[in-house]
Amino acid sequence: MSLGVLNNISAIYAQTNLNMTQKSLQNTLTQLSSGSRINSGADDAAGLALADGLHANVAALTQSAQNASAGVGMLQTADGSLAQVTNLLNRAITLATEAANGTLNTSQVSSADQEYQNILTEIGNIGSTTNYNGQAVFSATPVTVFVSDGTTSGSTSFSETIGALTTASVGTTSGGGAGSDLTASATLSGATASTILNTLTSAVQNVAYQRGTIGANINQLNAAANVANTQSVNLSSAENDIRATNFGQATSDMAKYKVLSQTGIAALSQANAVQQDVLKLLQ
Repeated sequence: MSLGVLNNISAIYAQTNLNMTQKSLQNTLTQLSSGSRINSGADDAAGLALADGLHANVAALTQSAQNASAGVGMLQTADGSLAQVTNLLNRAITLATEAANGTLNTSQVSSADQEYQNILTEIGNIGSTTNYNGQAVFSATPVTVFVSDGTTSGSTSFSETIGALTTASVGTTSGGGAGSDLTASATLSGATASTILNTLTSAVQNVAYQRGTIGANINQLNAAANVANTQSVNLSSAENDIRATNFGQATSDMAKYKVLSQTGIAALSQANAVQQDVLKLLQ
């Protein structure tokens, strides 16, 4: 090989390799400091697309589980209110049974009717004032609970209809229709007690059916929330396998590139020193 000073090929090679080593070392340090193997699209384009897609799925599933939980909260609010309605109806049944007994005088029957009227008013109040997140709970308008993994094929909508609650419609029938009408016989007396008693008994059954339907819907939404949570955990694990830094491999690479960087610097220094030999020929 001839001696020359125009191009130091050895130094150029050493500098090129040193630059590549420094870049690899920088990438390795970035992975170690961020905890992520993929910090830009250049690191792994396909892996980035897959990891970001999985992250979007996880975000949708996490919110979906919260959606289902919110739906459960609304249904539980309705169920708790209906439990109180049942207690009121049972008290009304006691009053109607008592009023039907001929041993009561007019004043006593009137007192029973006064309490019965208060019960009817309170049932109406429960139906009109019970709300969840500022929205009326007892309504014939269905509430949609949306659960999704972020894709069209992975989306499900649950339509939850609790139904209205008024003194003219207490509970729901097995066909989902209006419940018992407690306003048919407005006044509790000895003459109307038997009819009112039958209506109240039917109302208790209708409320029980409504609560059973609500309970089934609660179980359905809980199951949907559990599925969403399970999917979220599994997809998070899959995303982590793709995106996360393998610290064992990264620390080994760091040690390798640090040694290569030091030897590269030494080699570049030696390559530059070779040029000095030309001066000896001129002495």
